[in-house]
Amino acid sequence: MMELAGEAPCKCEVCAEIFRLFGTVNGHMNTHTGEKSFKCEVCDARFYSRGNLNMHKRIHSGEKPFKCEVCDKRFSHRGNMNTHLSIHSGEKPFKCEVCNETFRLKAHLNTHLMVHTGEKIFKCEVCDKRFSHRGHLNMHLNIHTGEKPFKCEVCDKRFIHNGSLNAHMRTHTGEKPFKCEVCDQMFRLCRQLDRHMRVHTVEKSFKCKVCDKMFWSNGHLNIHMMNHTMEKPFKCEVCDKTFRLSRQMDRHMRTHTGEKPFKCDLCCQTFNSTGQLDRHMRVHTGEKPFKCGLCNKKFCSSGSLNEHMTIHTGEKLFKCEVCLQMFRHSASLNMHMRIHTGEKPYKCSLCDKSFSRSASRNDHMKVHTGEKPFKCEVCDKRFSCSGNRNKHMRIHT
Repeated sequence: MMELAGEAPCKCEVCAEIFRLFGTVNGHMNTHTGEKSFKCEVCDARFYSRGNLNMHKRIHSGEKPFKCEVCDKRFSHRGNMNTHLSIHSGEKPFKCEVCNETFRLKAHLNTHLMVHTGEKIFKCEVCDKRFSHRGHLNMHLNIHTGEKPFKCEVCDKRFIHNGSLNAHMRTHTGEKPFKCEVCDQMFRLCRQLDRHMRVHTVEKSFKCKVCDKMFWSNGHLNIHMMNHTMEKPFKCEVCDKTFRLSRQMDRHMRTHTGEKPFKCDLCCQTFNSTGQLDRHMRVHTGEKPFKCGLCNKKFCSSGSLNEHMTIHTGEKLFKCEVCLQMFRHSASLNMHMRIHTGEKPYKCSLCDKSFSRSASRNDHMKVHTGEKPFKCEVCDKRFSCSGNRNKHMRIHT
């Protein structure tokens, strides 16, 4: 396309943005008119410009022409590669003037600022839910359409976004490219590392306006807010249990199917989530990277640390509406509720016996396998569960 003389000959009459090429300003005008005249022949997605369409086509072709010179990782878009490069440099030049959090990209800072302003300018036309930026709205819309165009070639699981697929692939490859410079812990996702770093800095900038509880991230705050609103939009089709997050429901479904796709290479124990596997691996390594700032006790997971912290605060936020008993954690409340409902969602695949807790089912399975991993240190008698071993120990004391 011909470029005109001069540095900026083309101006958008709507927003006054300047462009070097006529074709670029014409494509830009579509963002104001809403017209998406360029259509993907594979999945029918539509785009404002031919350039955006060409970038989208790489999703289907798998083409990744841009390579990181540091680690040889390849990307379908130059922008994604430039974003990735800041992982190696550690550079975060964009700083929030409200809470001092820093970001690699200006766009990330702009999105973050809406946390403080509360501004949500993008509205879902289906359910009227509002979002702080268009990307979150687009992700949300797939909940209504059910569209999951990105498929894992290993296990056939499908995803709404290509980024989610790429992150999922690391569950198969075991790749953990993001390393904590403080404790050397490795992570599959950059955001996992960012969240983990707050364990070391003890930074909690996000405050709940209902109960004043502080959180490390806006995501954790949003999840916590659902405890107050009781919003649980994701429902299990088997037992009608509802969940705040779709990934919670996906994990829950494995309690019905018995699927445990994640295996420990050291002891061959299997787990139904990568998080459980990661926590289990610390049993072998002895790693306890999470430290209580009050009593210096160390824990192998942030969840265990958070649970421990309530011992110091005495905080019990979750109340049973039936018997008014209070609990420190929603998970404890959920387990307690099964006393009242009689729900036993964990079923033995061999004898159809059901249990209210997965741990009880796991203990029961040893009846069928004959496994007795818990040994009395005094008389060497073995037991299928630690509780029976502990009861037996009283004989010796």
